[in-house]
Amino acid sequence: MGAADETRAGVSLTNLDQPLFDGAGATKRDLVDYLDAMADRILPELRDRPLSVLRVRPGQEPFMQKNLPKYTPDWVRRTEVWAEASRRRISYALCDDRRTLLWFANQRAVEYHPTLGRAAQPEHPTHLVLDLDPPEGDSFPAAVRVALLVRQALADAGLAGAVKTSGAKGLHVIVPVDPATTAEEAAAATRALAVRTERLDPAAATTAFIVADRGGRVFVDSTRAYGATVVAAYSPRIRPGAPVSYPVGWTDLESASPADFTVRTVPALLGDRDPWAEALPAPQRLPADLVEQGRTIPVARVQAMHEGKRRAKARREAG
Repeated sequence: MGAADETRAGVSLTNLDQPLFDGAGATKRDLVDYLDAMADRILPELRDRPLSVLRVRPGQEPFMQKNLPKYTPDWVRRTEVWAEASRRRISYALCDDRRTLLWFANQRAVEYHPTLGRAAQPEHPTHLVLDLDPPEGDSFPAAVRVALLVRQALADAGLAGAVKTSGAKGLHVIVPVDPATTAEEAAAATRALAVRTERLDPAAATTAFIVADRGGRVFVDSTRAYGATVVAAYSPRIRPGAPVSYPVGWTDLESASPADFTVRTVPALLGDRDPWAEALPAPQRLPADLVEQGRTIPVARVQAMHEGKRRAKARREAG
């Protein structure tokens, strides 16, 4: 083994002194050390959930890996999922233990995107996700404003959530739900919460899926439902400085700076704490009126597709 190679938990780790990716300000060793230090906090987010990872190889663009490669060790747990879009069975990893996490780290898997439901019950998501996507520029304060509106919309419905940075420029509000909740109910409730958030301050928040229609407002994305994934709390991101999706208390949100939370800073910031586990409320039953309202709201992506076709037709007819 070279000087930049070692073994942990029976996993051979190689080329540890290579830069992780352009602009990361971190090496592959920093990624391995981070994930190893954070394993007890990240694994509960990943366990029993089909996992997609974003990998980055030297000199290549980052790529999303869902289907496990043929060389995957047989001790990596996996689950077969039928993919309607590609009409094939995909073998997803279940990242349940430190050894599997270290194997992924050695594959230069930087980002960890588990599904909302567990492998055994994919039709029953464990949480709702409201993904807040601010416009370009220094717009994190705008995302914070809208996160607080989401919190208000939740409170008005008798619900509570926890908030984390996306690791990019946005925020994720996560709402744990009762295990009996179906994917259809969760999707409907998410749409209703997005619309209620927009109504609280239409100048700050929008549910417009088409970017040109957002008018510099924060997009409240309600489309994380069914087989969707969301980046796990504490997952690194392939962004300048190697930031991390990091839990922030509601009262600390306005003073938070996402760039402060990176693979190099987070373990020391946390010490022995797990603020995400502390922040998440217990699973909640969705109010019937919220679900019913959501059922009357079109799915944003589908609505945008129809609207895009309508506008294209109007342009053609206008000559």
